[in-house]
Amino acid sequence: MSQEGYDKLVAELRQMETVELPQVRDAISEARDKGDLSENFEYHAAKREQARLLSRIRFKQRVLAHARVVDMSKLGSNGVGLLCRVELTNVATGARMAYTIASPHEANLREGKISIKSPIAQALLNKKEGDTVQVRVPAGLLKLRIESIQLPQ
Repeated sequence: MSQEGYDKLVAELRQMETVELPQVRDAISEARDKGDLSENFEYHAAKREQARLLSRIRFKQRVLAHARVVDMSKLGSNGVGLLCRVELTNVATGARMAYTIASPHEANLREGKISIKSPIAQALLNKKEGDTVQVRVPAGLLKLRIESIQLPQ
């Protein structure tokens, strides 16, 4: 994963542990003070929220424990790889698109980052500019031409 993605995960985890979790604990305490817990909707909702938040915290901790930050200087320049930005043209429609190949935990289509485990990224790996690849996606078969590859800085 990139250093930027790692730092973002660390910040999200810190936010959950230092801000969100104390808020949920306060909500549980406040709901508990209102009396009978068996029929107290606020208490049960706060407990569900606490369980959801603790689950997310454990997940992020596991991701960070097993994460490796990629050394940009050691990435090869012989084709499409992790953290490369790739400009593509759909051969059938002429539509152009650009994606950055990212780790699964950094993937975000709105930001133009696709997971290295996605079918498109798998088809693009180690290909060079000008190559054409065929990719089987849920919508059918795509034929994509690689227009340019920008290596990570």
